[in-house]
Amino acid sequence: MPEIPPITAKIPAPKTTAVSLPQTTRPSAWRLLLRRPLFWAASVILLIMLAFAIAPAAFAGLFGNGDPRACDLANSKVESAPGHPFGFDLQGCDIWAGAVYGAQASITVGLLATGIALAIALVMGLLAGMGGRIADWIVSRLTEVFLGFPFLLAAIVVLNMFGTRNVLTVGIVLGVFGWPMMARLMRASVRSVTKADHVLAARTMGLGIGRIIARYVVPNAVQPVMLMATLTIGGVIVAESTLTYLGIGLSSPAISWGLQIAAGSRVFQTAPHVLVLPSIMLAITVLAVVALGEELRTVFDPRERR
Repeated sequence: MPEIPPITAKIPAPKTTAVSLPQTTRPSAWRLLLRRPLFWAASVILLIMLAFAIAPAAFAGLFGNGDPRACDLANSKVESAPGHPFGFDLQGCDIWAGAVYGAQASITVGLLATGIALAIALVMGLLAGMGGRIADWIVSRLTEVFLGFPFLLAAIVVLNMFGTRNVLTVGIVLGVFGWPMMARLMRASVRSVTKADHVLAARTMGLGIGRIIARYVVPNAVQPVMLMATLTIGGVIVAESTLTYLGIGLSSPAISWGLQIAAGSRVFQTAPHVLVLPSIMLAITVLAVVALGEELRTVFDPRERR
């Protein structure tokens, strides 16, 4: 009998439908930062103030003659005049030109003092975090000594020793007394980073301590200190204006917001316009610095993310 071939049935393969899973990857910190309106508002204000500080001559001439030292006593305390919408101060100097040039001294002191304090804090924090028990004890005691002096009181005592007080001397003094809190934060950050697996692996591989610090410790430990330094700039600008208002900070022939506010407070009852513009510039600059620092901290600090 002929062999009957087996019957084979072709079963169609099941159709698969591609399912697109929702994206769960969170946007990066920089993308989150660029979506925050407060960051952009603070950045624009700070860019304008930095432009005033870098090239005051280009902006002081927007109203009036643009020379803060071209004064005429005949215009003393005049509220406004053609080409001078913000008026004149007690000496007959243009208030707008003085406020623009004042940004240079105030912002320079803030950046200089913060830079000095940050440099000292980084060195002290690294010594305390990686230098062993003895180095940690010495740095901790030194930090406590500096914290024992009130910031403004210590600056007043030291600045009284100088015959001339300019941007350099005021910036150095404020920077020397402004590092302890940042040093403590740097120490804690370094200690946390040195316990990480990649740092322990680098030590196991026999890498030198200098290379470990430069390549692994500092880049990972410096971020919270930099965020704190951003907030410190605003505090230093306020401290400089306070010392200048008390007659201990910058002195003539320097031009700063503190000097303008001190001069305007003496004639506030008869000429309040003298005090308005420099006070507004000082306030919005400090608020912009603080807002920018808070925005950076909120975005880059994992504990603050939502």
